[in-house]
Amino acid sequence: MISFTVRMKFKAEDREQIQEALRALTDASRREPGCLAYVPHALEGDPNTIFIYEQYRDQAAREAHAASEHFKKYAVGCLYQRMLARETENLHALA
Repeated sequence: MISFTVRMKFKAEDREQIQEALRALTDASRREPGCLAYVPHALEGDPNTIFIYEQYRDQAAREAHAASEHFKKYAVGCLYQRMLARETENLHALA
């Protein structure tokens, strides 16, 4: 199992477009056969920081997600174009 988080910072004026892209990306990602969890959050107290928890069956499923049309359209085509900063943290399950 592959688990990680992505934290992205955006401008306040982009918030509506970011939320729309996240809704579409989340819906499509959750339908991927190898996606176990895809949960975007706004950071409490800072709605311009988005935190996404992602979990995939294996590395092949993570790569399939990154190669998908919906990822290219909503993540690369929208989120990546508007983000001010991005940080990814890989996780290791303890139990």
